[in-house]
Amino acid sequence: MKILVAIDGSKHALRAVKYAAGLVAQLRKPSSVTLVSVHDDTGLRHAKALVGSEQVADYLRELSDNELKPARKLLDKADVKHDAEIRRGHVAQEIVDCATAGKFDLVVLGSKGRSAFADLLVGSVAQRVLALAKQPVVLVK
Repeated sequence: MKILVAIDGSKHALRAVKYAAGLVAQLRKPSSVTLVSVHDDTGLRHAKALVGSEQVADYLRELSDNELKPARKLLDKADVKHDAEIRRGHVAQEIVDCATAGKFDLVVLGSKGRSAFADLLVGSVAQRVLALAKQPVVLVK
């Protein structure tokens, strides 16, 4: 089974990684986990103009690497085969695109537990992934 876990550096994302590691341990067939870190660079147009696109890309890559470290450590400790992907763009769409392109069987996301009213106003990445993904999606609180 191929499992995609979205990472954003939050404790909720780490819970999703723990869930995926536990699922892999329970499965009786070869499985792997791919961690994906996505940062939306749309709001950084002005920064790109000031410092250059390369510096902004380097900054986002470094940010993603730092967010991925605890998740990689957790999967290493659990002896789960894994790799990572770093993307830029609209977060929910990039997660769904990654899941589709990689032919993943399952997408696992951490849920941030925002209030229902706030979700009505701005929505959430998790809600968008649920709406767009063709694969099963598990939200971990």
